[in-house]
Amino acid sequence: MSETFRVAVAKDYLTFSSAHFITMRGHQCEALHGHNYRVGVAVEGGLDAESLFVIDFSILKQIVRRLVDAIDHRVLLPAGSPKIVVHDRGEQIAVDVFGEPRYVFPKRDCAILPIANSTAEKLAEYLAIQVRDELVAGGVTHLTRLELEVEESPGQTATYSMGLR
Repeated sequence: MSETFRVAVAKDYLTFSSAHFITMRGHQCEALHGHNYRVGVAVEGGLDAESLFVIDFSILKQIVRRLVDAIDHRVLLPAGSPKIVVHDRGEQIAVDVFGEPRYVFPKRDCAILPIANSTAEKLAEYLAIQVRDELVAGGVTHLTRLELEVEESPGQTATYSMGLR
């Protein structure tokens, strides 16, 4: 019988403050607005024979910290949306929404993400994939499941869960 353990990290500093908008005509969240997001991650797997833990907590904290720092205090722009066109104009990013020019931002203030919409669900999926990729690149291949939660405000969370084998 194989055993599975689960470890989770959700620290106060695994947060980011970002602006975004979603692409649903007439929805109140279509307007540019912001959130103070919090991220938590959990992984499952067997215990390492030498250390007797699933993974060192510090590894998860370091990975998630790097990821949230990269999008902290940025406008989140979904490059994979059929409803949005992002134009790189040197030091500026121009954004067309539903075929109409809507925003121009300083490039340094933008995080252009390969997602279809900047919902909490798609942010959770994007971040989970990034965590998985960094774990694998670091030689961590024994985990069986990864779950990542994005809280966009207290009591409002989206979770993405993926098998790793």
